[in-house]
Amino acid sequence: MKVVIVGGVAGGATAAARLRRLDEKADIVMFEKGEYISYANCGLPYYIGGTISKKSALTLQTPDSFRSRFNVDVRIKTEIISINRAEKTVTARNLITGEEYKENYDKLILSMGAEPVKPPIKGLENNKVFTLRTVPDTFKIREYIDSHHPENAVVVGGGAIGVEMAENLKNAGLDVTIVELADHLIAPLDFDMAQDVHKYIKSQGVRLILSNGVKEIEESDGRLKVILNKGCLLTDMLILSVGVRPESRIAKEAGLELNQKGFIKVNENMQTSDSDIYAVGDAVEIDEFVTKSKASIPLAGPANKQGRIAADNICGIKSKYKGTQGSSIIKVFDMTVASTGINERTAKAMGINYDKVFTYSASHAGYYPGGSMMSIKTIFEKPSGKILGVQIVGYDGVDKRCDVFATAIRAGMTAFDLTELELCYAPPFSSAKDPVNFAGYVIENTLTGMVKNFHWHDVKDLPRDGSVQLLDVRTTREYSNGRIDGFINIPLDSLRDNLDKLDKSKPVYVHCHSGLRSYIACRLLSGLGFDAYNLSGGYRLYETVVNQSNIEDYSCYNCK
Repeated sequence: MKVVIVGGVAGGATAAARLRRLDEKADIVMFEKGEYISYANCGLPYYIGGTISKKSALTLQTPDSFRSRFNVDVRIKTEIISINRAEKTVTARNLITGEEYKENYDKLILSMGAEPVKPPIKGLENNKVFTLRTVPDTFKIREYIDSHHPENAVVVGGGAIGVEMAENLKNAGLDVTIVELADHLIAPLDFDMAQDVHKYIKSQGVRLILSNGVKEIEESDGRLKVILNKGCLLTDMLILSVGVRPESRIAKEAGLELNQKGFIKVNENMQTSDSDIYAVGDAVEIDEFVTKSKASIPLAGPANKQGRIAADNICGIKSKYKGTQGSSIIKVFDMTVASTGINERTAKAMGINYDKVFTYSASHAGYYPGGSMMSIKTIFEKPSGKILGVQIVGYDGVDKRCDVFATAIRAGMTAFDLTELELCYAPPFSSAKDPVNFAGYVIENTLTGMVKNFHWHDVKDLPRDGSVQLLDVRTTREYSNGRIDGFINIPLDSLRDNLDKLDKSKPVYVHCHSGLRSYIACRLLSGLGFDAYNLSGGYRLYETVVNQSNIEDYSCYNCK
């Protein structure tokens, strides 16, 4: 059996290694148009920032080492330019010599990945404009910084790569501005959860321009003039990071079935519309795990799994890919941002009967030094309580909590199941009631009617005419440091002594700092016959979203 693989990195290299482990006699040929077949794609920004200092650290396998270990015929700097399905051949072009030749196959695996989107913006061809997708891209950016010593940079695009690039350019000594067309950074997050990220990233000296885009780029006295939809910027270099599109041209020209966005359609075995051709990685359409809808989610973990599954099926092992849930995590200076499953925007757009809770939990026991708080937004199905998606923003311990939630989603668990999870506990690592358990308890209380919630976006619509009662149960000092208009202050510990100030005939909307004390207040009031509602996420979330949503306007920064 002869298997030809087009493209290396996560999907193609994994498929090749798995094929060899399953079949020592198979003839395996892997083509890669670049010179690197397996590299740490997610580590590229950290070489630019200096966290990774050696070029060699980015390369996981060289053509020679891959050939020696797995006996795979690796042909780098060779591009596959066409597929002849009838003849079962591919046409290869040596990018050094220009020579073209045909290679036959029994089975073909397409792992071409995706390429950076380059919008039709005048001036993108300037040599001070860069994209980051490959190892050569990385070296090009680093060499430019080392040789030209730019003082500032603009990053266009506030996704994971854009934010990571902003951090690493800042670490390299540049002043950095992020320009993002959407109203918040990091698309998997909802607007409210992104506000903590905005606040923190600004505190690190990175400027944000949101809800604004680039119209044109001009050369201006040796620098770049970046003309925005509103305003302009002057900069020494620009990183374009506005997304990727599938490299699926040869699949389309070969008549394989693609979706409207150009992603290759595959079945659960990673087979294309041609049973002898498989496709894996960033160029394929997949099922989104939670909603079962068609999607494209370019992540390294799924690409590795898909490569393995394609190899299994070629070798007669009936493996199935069961969907991508989009589990992802990024480092933002010292902050950690993680998510899994669907966000609220998706749940709303798909008409899912859902609800949400916001919880604010410590990474480990409060009495043990060094802990930090994390904000957790959990999306769940009503009335089942099935976990649909989670977003976590914080510092220590975010990764392991998101991994537990990701496992819960994959297993189809509900909030009631979360309350029963027995997770590792010792004061340096967690609390006896882990943040995951805590989210489960809060959802359980919501679903069983123990508490009725309202949210930060409901506050502005609450009447201030006396028809409802607005109650802040924080301490007097907290109240004096900042308050929500119309809310009176009765601290929780003195609430029982001040019940005469409240009217049982009117609903009571209650908040505290995080939602915990106000939950206790709601239980107290409900037990005495009041109709009480708790602000999920508390004043902390409300204040962050409302006050941070008005990002400072740097649209004319350094433009004159």
